[in-house]
Amino acid sequence: MSTHELYTKVPREPQWEIPATGSARFSWEYDEGRDRLLALYQKGKDKQWDGAKRIDWSLEVDPHNPLGTPDEALTLYGTRHWAKMTDRDKGELRKHYASWQFSQFLHGEQGAMVCAARIVESVPDMDAKFYSATQTMDEARHAEIFGRFLHEKVGMLYPINDNLQSLLGDTLRDSRWDMPYLGMQVLIEGLALAAFGMIRDTTDKPLPQQILAYVMQDEARHVAFGRMALRDYYKQLTEAELREREEFVIEGCYLMRDRLRGVEVLENFGISKAEAEEYSEQSEFLALFRQLLFSRIVPCVKDIGLWGKRLQEAYVDMGVFEMGNTNLDLLMTQDEEIAEKLDAERFAAEELERVAEVESTIVEGAEVA
Repeated sequence: MSTHELYTKVPREPQWEIPATGSARFSWEYDEGRDRLLALYQKGKDKQWDGAKRIDWSLEVDPHNPLGTPDEALTLYGTRHWAKMTDRDKGELRKHYASWQFSQFLHGEQGAMVCAARIVESVPDMDAKFYSATQTMDEARHAEIFGRFLHEKVGMLYPINDNLQSLLGDTLRDSRWDMPYLGMQVLIEGLALAAFGMIRDTTDKPLPQQILAYVMQDEARHVAFGRMALRDYYKQLTEAELREREEFVIEGCYLMRDRLRGVEVLENFGISKAEAEEYSEQSEFLALFRQLLFSRIVPCVKDIGLWGKRLQEAYVDMGVFEMGNTNLDLLMTQDEEIAEKLDAERFAAEELERVAEVESTIVEGAEVA
């Protein structure tokens, strides 16, 4: 079945084209590189995996609750509309929200793949080119996985959110080589990581938990790469150049905050855009969710050296300024450990099954003899 047959609303254009800007840069220095980045490149090679094999796609998904997250997370929960909904209606709403969330993840991962390829092309240092090449493969795998979940388990897709598309377009149109790092790896992926973590830690469904845990294990490396590269580069910039990038971050953060409303979902249930936006603003869960989503972005922005007065004031306005003190390294370590623990539990269970099969075969053989 064509993907376009699964969209709740036909995308405005079948393909989105962004004219390429900036320069392709070659480096003839192949021997030297930053030890930290080369170590990350080695880790990127070592940690490659196959989404068709590592994830157990035989796991069933409840069509009325694909992600298994609490109903309190739904913007309509507790409203007059929720009170009138039948169990079937609520199941359909959960399905739409799951489709909307994973669709945005899918579109974001395609954007990350394109941005990683752009970094390979434009970044001046060979060590960064090496690592970005591994990230391009990671992002392709993530897009493959989210696409497969939506096609095979949900059967429904949503077009890219306008705010996500706007930030992605701004990122790719900028000719400066550091902007794909800043727009994608700090802002778009930083927010996505927090959203992944929220679902991973609250779902009671094993398949989405596996998908998100394994994707987040990769993303921990990507964020580390962006921090290393930008922290080194931004030390060399003038105050004016830093302020330009801070303005980009401010605008991008407001776009990312506003893309979380899920208004498109409510409009499909006959609720006006104005009323849907009002519900999103009144939702206590969404307010908390927004704050937690910036737990990955704010400390990263601060760490790479973008922490001017105007940027700090914007974070105060968003209610996320205190997130600047979040221990980002600890969060990333936990992301890796959760994926490794999940692997260990799965392999242990599979080993027990294999032992039981062998023992059963031995018993059957003895009875025949």
